[in-house]
Amino acid sequence: MASLKVPQSAPSPAEDAEQLHKAFGGWGTNEHLIISILAHRNASQRKLIRQVYAETYGEDLLKTLDKELSSDFERTVLLWTLEPSERDAYLANEATKKFTSSNWALVEIACTRASHELFAIRQVYHSQYKKSLEEDVAYHTSGDFRKLLVPLVSSIRYEGPEVNTMLAKSEAKILHDKISEKVYSDEEVIRIITTRSKAQLVATLNHYNDHFGNAINKDLKADPKDDFLKLLRATTKCLTRPEKYFEKLLRQSIRKLGTDERALIRVITTRAEFDMERIKEEYQRRNTVPLDRAIAGDTTGDYEKMLLALIGHGNA
Repeated sequence: MASLKVPQSAPSPAEDAEQLHKAFGGWGTNEHLIISILAHRNASQRKLIRQVYAETYGEDLLKTLDKELSSDFERTVLLWTLEPSERDAYLANEATKKFTSSNWALVEIACTRASHELFAIRQVYHSQYKKSLEEDVAYHTSGDFRKLLVPLVSSIRYEGPEVNTMLAKSEAKILHDKISEKVYSDEEVIRIITTRSKAQLVATLNHYNDHFGNAINKDLKADPKDDFLKLLRATTKCLTRPEKYFEKLLRQSIRKLGTDERALIRVITTRAEFDMERIKEEYQRRNTVPLDRAIAGDTTGDYEKMLLALIGHGNA
């Protein structure tokens, strides 16, 4: 469920494009007008606005926004204005070059998008960067990270609800055996995590918990400093409980000394139209303070207004 408040009778793309053009004119940019339009239009509406803007004014709206805006506000608006597959391809390209525990966009994209969405992202990536996503991931990673990430971004999972209970039991045992033996990057572990449907994985991990007495992510904390184990935990959480993963990422982004703006912007712009309501509920449950108040306490100005509008708590 999206938290975006799209007006029932939104102006036409031509009217929006005209208003945006006006926002860039005069002595200074009208940021309020930009937020009032773009933050309240869905992906298909934003795509049409970009098309009409280019046809009418002969310039890519993204280039104009890039010229007129700056800093974190600029990044938020630009990422939001991109089509979802364009945005994910851009974020994935960034992440291949700087894959760190605060920039696990590759895992987020590979594990929380549907198979057809991931396929579209790979197509855009290929067109935009003249290389395949798999090629870049393989080039920029090594060892166990490469072993997991390449099949993860290449995955085409079954999307249906059907579950094989016997398979869930047998694969839960395989996972438990391998984790007990500390062979975390065993090919069977990689196979199960990177190929099974999300419904099947939920069943497998539920059986793991019920039969072996621990959630898999607890067993994957054997060495808290092991970065590959952190990656495995993030992967299983993204695949089965994405709202928990994103809540934790937001919490860490906001609470750390100096906000991790990139992670905060990435979560808000990629989840606003998908599962932001669930993430907000999880955030309030986990932190006893609503997400909008946490963001307002840690950001300022137009950047704050844009983020709050995207999560459904701003009218600018």
